[in-house]
Amino acid sequence: MTSRTNEGSNILSEQTQKIFQQYTQLSTDEKLALLYFIYKKMGDSITPAAPNAANLNLTSSLIEDFFNLSDDEQLEIMRDIVNCKDTEYSRAYGGFTPNNQLLVWYAWAEGMGDTVVDLPDDYQATEALDNALSQIEKLEFEEQISILREIASNMGYSEIKQVSSQAEVGTTQSF
Repeated sequence: MTSRTNEGSNILSEQTQKIFQQYTQLSTDEKLALLYFIYKKMGDSITPAAPNAANLNLTSSLIEDFFNLSDDEQLEIMRDIVNCKDTEYSRAYGGFTPNNQLLVWYAWAEGMGDTVVDLPDDYQATEALDNALSQIEKLEFEEQISILREIASNMGYSEIKQVSSQAEVGTTQSF
């Protein structure tokens, strides 16, 4: 599977589904900038996934290795993950649970401008990016986390296909 889709989404409201669709229309660099702005503007309220839901031991090698790379290498890795490319880092990321994926982006957001590549000083956000960000800012906290989880879980490379739910395929015979 070279890309992930919104199949089996955990986003429940029509409003958050529309915002997610806006996000999917952004370019790769706009998607990265959106994540940057989400954490920059809402960083105090957005925390890493609950400690019981994420496993730092699983994600630590990906996070720590990433910090030791050049800005260009970091940017390439983030772009590969956003684009679901079949690379070492994208596969590692794609194998994580959504909570662990959120933990990766949280750690990278915490390091932005220090151990993680920052936005260029002259970066100008597009109207589409500004619109998506303003829509996310208007959401309740739980909906913001829902959007972030959906964004994070639709990145990375994985050959594992999502299992259809019983609601999607109908009733099944029991053994």
